[in-house]
Amino acid sequence: MTEMVYGTVPIRAGDPVLPRWWRTVDKWTMSCVLMLFGIGLLLGLAASPPLAAKNGFDAFHYVERQAIFGAMALGVMLLVSMMSPDLVRRLGVLGFVAAFVALLMLPFLGTDFGKGAVRWYSLGFASVQPSEFLKPAFVILAAWLMSAAQDVNGPPGRALSLAVALVVVGFLAMQPDFGQAALVLFAWGVMYFVAGASLILLVALAGGVIVAGMVAYQNSEHFARRIDGFLSPEIDPRTQLGYAVNAIQEGGFFGVGVGEGQVKWSLPDAHTDFIIAVAAEEYGLILVLAIIMLYAMIVLRSLYRLMRERDSFIRLAGTGLVCMFGVQALINMGVAVKLLPAKGMTLPFVSYGGSSIIAGGIAVGALMAFTRTRPQGEIGDILRRRGRR
Repeated sequence: MTEMVYGTVPIRAGDPVLPRWWRTVDKWTMSCVLMLFGIGLLLGLAASPPLAAKNGFDAFHYVERQAIFGAMALGVMLLVSMMSPDLVRRLGVLGFVAAFVALLMLPFLGTDFGKGAVRWYSLGFASVQPSEFLKPAFVILAAWLMSAAQDVNGPPGRALSLAVALVVVGFLAMQPDFGQAALVLFAWGVMYFVAGASLILLVALAGGVIVAGMVAYQNSEHFARRIDGFLSPEIDPRTQLGYAVNAIQEGGFFGVGVGEGQVKWSLPDAHTDFIIAVAAEEYGLILVLAIIMLYAMIVLRSLYRLMRERDSFIRLAGTGLVCMFGVQALINMGVAVKLLPAKGMTLPFVSYGGSSIIAGGIAVGALMAFTRTRPQGEIGDILRRRGRR
């Protein structure tokens, strides 16, 4: 009777957790994440020794730290992927509260590490960037509010989620961190669209973003300098963008050879924001295309599985997480080839960075938990049964 009502049951009652998880998790997504992490370590071997020498560390100091952060991230990813969607939702809401409080305290307890924006807490042995953890937690909170709005006599979840999004975006912009603010707003817009958006509201929001950009351009020298650099037809070869573009051009199709690249000696952020330039210079277009295909596989596989999901919270949260993940990768690579204005944003699971990779592990773990096969009827099953009536 259960199969007649809900479709084929993919798991058996009483199964141990690990065998059940292994049968229901999306192994393609997990494999792509592992390959991206492996590529990140490979590129770290090339990109980080110059910076380590400059700072007086052992040659592979940053690679070793990346391996430690990566092991932590993969462990968290697997743990979260084994959780039920309800548990992920509860922890996500609590995580949002904690990350938002940490964001509020940054002006008093945070540091800028000489980069002009107070975004980190210094722990001595490492640093923590609250905005990285805030992003996946915000997506889960917003999805919960939007899905609750679909219940009979439910709360005005869409309006509440918009209010939360605007508050978060405002605090991120004040750091300033316009890139993370844009990601949060983009994720909210995608979820709102999937939830059945009003076109008028989306157009109004787009207009508001344009107006906010103009105001930021007039009042923020940091923002205006990056926009001017992006709009300029000439690329200053002495800037980070100039070095990155030149490295990509030098790499060609097959690259200049392992360890033969020169951009890592010129770029201070070669192991983080511009890691794709190192990949393009030493390994050529082949590795860059492989990286793009891995990100595309994660996004498309996840969206395909979410399209068949009948639970509105899971569908909204999963869509927000995977779209944020894919767009962050797109922004990082787009900046390196001057398709987008310069923005300090890491390449997920490839760039160096403890907060980035661990938060990425949490986000992808939640995504894998949402896309696991469960004993429920998929939307397609329901529509087919209705069509036969």
